[in-house]
Amino acid sequence: MEQYFSATHRMEQEVMFPSLLRGVFPQQQQQQQQQQQQQQHGAAPEADGHADLYERYQRLKAIKPMVEKGLASVNDHNGSSSDEDAAWAEGGSEDERLEQRLCHHLAGLQQVLTHLTRDTNALTRRYSQILEQISPSEGQPSW
Repeated sequence: MEQYFSATHRMEQEVMFPSLLRGVFPQQQQQQQQQQQQQQHGAAPEADGHADLYERYQRLKAIKPMVEKGLASVNDHNGSSSDEDAAWAEGGSEDERLEQRLCHHLAGLQQVLTHLTRDTNALTRRYSQILEQISPSEGQPSW
């Protein structure tokens, strides 16, 4: 969870001009599109199903408050539910099912956060590459 928040914070700090991400697709998707082209004997891949990095940036920014809010509501619920916990503790088999469901959902949440962190880091790296390409070299005059 901390890695996700760190990655999104870094992305928010580094991506100062998100519009530079418009029309830029992740390198991995570009490779997949090229493979699809080769498999289809030169047919152009459909770009409609793939979001550019600007759309991904917007989604990642929109997801962060939801994750923070969800985490806060879980913490609030845990702090005020001792009566509910006592009621649930009476049923042994119910507890086992709840524990299994919790483990399943936590594993899913971990996978989602890992995926979001990877996407966020990839977007930030790509943005840095774009900035390097458009900024003049330090040794050359910028006239």
